[in-house]
Amino acid sequence: MASRTGSVGGNRFGRRQFLRKAGGIAAAGMVITSSSTSTVKGANERLGIGFIGCGGRSGAHFQALHWLKTQAKEPIEIVAACDVYRPRLMQRVDGYGGKAYMDHRELLADPNVDVVCIATPDHLHGYQAIDALQAGKHVYCEKPVTHWRQFELTKRLAHVARESRCVMQLGTQGMADTVWHQMRKLVVDGLIGKPIHAECGYFRVGDWGERGMPIDDPNAKPGPDLNWEAFLGDMPKKPFDVSRFFRWRMYEDYAGGPSTDLFPHSLTPVLYILGVKMPSTVVATGGKFRYQEREIPDTFNVLIDYPEGITVAVLGTQGNDNTGTGFRGAPGRIPIIRGWDGSLTIQGNEIVFVPADGSNKKPQKFAIEHGEDFTGFWKGFLACCRAGKKETQSPMDLAYWVQTPLQMGMLGLTQGKVARFDPQKEQIVL
Repeated sequence: MASRTGSVGGNRFGRRQFLRKAGGIAAAGMVITSSSTSTVKGANERLGIGFIGCGGRSGAHFQALHWLKTQAKEPIEIVAACDVYRPRLMQRVDGYGGKAYMDHRELLADPNVDVVCIATPDHLHGYQAIDALQAGKHVYCEKPVTHWRQFELTKRLAHVARESRCVMQLGTQGMADTVWHQMRKLVVDGLIGKPIHAECGYFRVGDWGERGMPIDDPNAKPGPDLNWEAFLGDMPKKPFDVSRFFRWRMYEDYAGGPSTDLFPHSLTPVLYILGVKMPSTVVATGGKFRYQEREIPDTFNVLIDYPEGITVAVLGTQGNDNTGTGFRGAPGRIPIIRGWDGSLTIQGNEIVFVPADGSNKKPQKFAIEHGEDFTGFWKGFLACCRAGKKETQSPMDLAYWVQTPLQMGMLGLTQGKVARFDPQKEQIVL
């Protein structure tokens, strides 16, 4: 049974951990139509929270929102939860309360739900987010926003989110760290000159097998307590497999390895700092260099060119956790932003500017105002929901710009091609 107790107010998965530790249910194509629209609520009016997905990652969200309600006195209530696997669903409901659903469309029809938290496998995110927005619900969606094969769905979701009155935020909680906003301002103010190159990445050890995603019940079978068809969504219809269901991050139908499981955390702040949108060209390398039992790459490296004359290099493997930045055991590779006049990076609690050769500028350091706060990230999102403010710390448009080059990289790698983006047609060309 999930516990109702335990403070997470100090749970900061932020820059310190960036340095030290890092830095299901939709039927394919089904869309909910609803006459309901989101309403702007006062600062003290209660928001009802519904959870779509009750697996491992959702636990952090349940705990954070419970803390916000009980300790920070945020006017919210956990009113509903949904999962295609009943034992997992009932564990959350028994621990935190709320009505239990096994179909996300039924949860979205619940008038007590104002905000949904989506924490399901990657390939279900996009459909569920669209359904939620069209049902008049605000959306917090875990990264990646969609599966690596689902570019058209990503594009569609971006358009739906723009047209919706509802607020949508992606679960790249690192964007709550002020370092990225401070670095963006330094770039905009011209400190590094014209940006030309950036690098970031993610390094860790883990195969997403038994150690990372244990099988809850080896004897589990489809039936009234496990909806296999809903789990499959729009992916190939395959016979039930207990490993696919519980260890879905190992399989290409449901996950993308470093490219989409991990890289959104690293690439999102870099693109935000640079202010770029869609790329021009993407090339990727990698493969299964350590963990052969999985279908997806454990090592993935991508070079992204932008029409502004900027290259972004994203490097990573799940076979070793040394970032090469002097912080062994830190999955998130500290970004370096290079311009004609100098570079920006992070050392400890400071932003460091290093002049380029030939520049007449001097080295500088800037104190970072404050680090990441997961509960603060949620609190800021809830404030946007109440005010009807769509400019969250990690909005859908930014997620679209991040996910597209990562999808291009995976598609190019699997087909052995260079991927290009056609801005007129808003399409990936291989």
